[in-house]
Amino acid sequence: MLDAIRWDTDLIRRYDLAGPRYTSYPTAVQFHSQVGTFDLFHALRDSRKALRPLSLYVHVPFCANICYYCACNKVITKDRGRALPYLQRLEQEIQLIACHLDPAQKVEQLHFGGGTPTFLSHDELRQLMAHLRKHFNLLDDGSGDYGIEIDPREADWSTMGLLRELGFNRVSIGLQDLDPAVQRAVNRLQSLEETRAVIDAARTLQFRSINIDLIYGLPKQTPDNFARTVEEVISLQPDRLSVFNYAHLPERFMPQRRINGNELPSPAQKLEMLQRTIEQLTAAGYRYIGMDHFALPDDELAIAQEESTLQRNFQGYTTHGHCDLIGLGVSAISQIGDLYCQNSSDLNHYQNTLAGAQLATSRGLVCNADDRLRRAVIQQLICNFSLDFAEIERSFNIDFQGYFGALWPQLQGMAQDGLIELDRERITVLPAGRLLVRSVCMVFDAYLEQQNRQRFSRVI
Repeated sequence: MLDAIRWDTDLIRRYDLAGPRYTSYPTAVQFHSQVGTFDLFHALRDSRKALRPLSLYVHVPFCANICYYCACNKVITKDRGRALPYLQRLEQEIQLIACHLDPAQKVEQLHFGGGTPTFLSHDELRQLMAHLRKHFNLLDDGSGDYGIEIDPREADWSTMGLLRELGFNRVSIGLQDLDPAVQRAVNRLQSLEETRAVIDAARTLQFRSINIDLIYGLPKQTPDNFARTVEEVISLQPDRLSVFNYAHLPERFMPQRRINGNELPSPAQKLEMLQRTIEQLTAAGYRYIGMDHFALPDDELAIAQEESTLQRNFQGYTTHGHCDLIGLGVSAISQIGDLYCQNSSDLNHYQNTLAGAQLATSRGLVCNADDRLRRAVIQQLICNFSLDFAEIERSFNIDFQGYFGALWPQLQGMAQDGLIELDRERITVLPAGRLLVRSVCMVFDAYLEQQNRQRFSRVI
């Protein structure tokens, strides 16, 4: 079975290193300021010529309250009026980007993230979606994957009804933990009843899919109280679950400085939390997709993995990796063909640049031939837990073992340790190695040795 995992504590301790999450390769750490709007226009032209389908990501950075663990690009404010000038510039960006694309390019996937997208008023959400529909070819038949991140404290039945009316059919719900002591320690008080009300609304309104986010490793968490949270979440029956490892990096993320480091669970406790969570979810019928993600067997991600069509991009695991990804809003990242580019992460700079009728592209990267090859290798490993050498050789006109000869001793060591099975034809990630697939991918990362590993979270 693709979802089989074998827990091996010794192996985990040996390979639990800090490294990228590979939502892209090369990773965003490699982005540089020599990439700008000219490169973006060139990539958009190529996308238009090829009539490639699109995936849109829209970043809404505002939150009414701060969650101490959060590492997202956000603006904490109670002033709902802050959204208006931002939306004016966002609509300007939508118009500037769309005029370089063909109206025939269908938007197969749309995702609103943040921040808290429902920080916007109902009228603002209506206006933003109307603007997107005016300039992009959004699907009206329900066949697109149109998702939005929900904070249950910022949404009610009327909000969910509006979102469904606007065309959203997937929701991702931030929960993190249900224990009141943990919630107080991270400044996110959210009851089970609030969460259940949003899920009930989503089901009644026939949203296609519900995802719930959990985090293990937060202050005051124990294996027992986190297991109770997981039990309650299973009773809500989400289609997908994301169970993230909290990375405590207070030197990089200022809100995390409000977390008392002495209240964080030990590495051994975190391992126990993850092990018990996997056991609970597996017993409840969920499949391990990889990299913190679980899904029910009839979910599209699980089916895509069975059929070896699963992909990964800046939105995580996806069935729409063939689309060109257009990022809109402050800090948003685009992936268009071989171009990665990111908007300015500074809200004022983003708004002021667009006020001058210029796009706010601040950095990025154009993939070279080696990047494209390694990206394909990492994508196969992280999505399908296997890599067929012949397929890569045909696609890139190389001899796999010759090209990656210097890596062979590392791969052989992983094979001896039981992470992978290695022969002349393929790499297969074994059940004991699936939780550590990032470590396998890191072998193929040409940039990793140049990077400061402290920028990344640990594998487990």
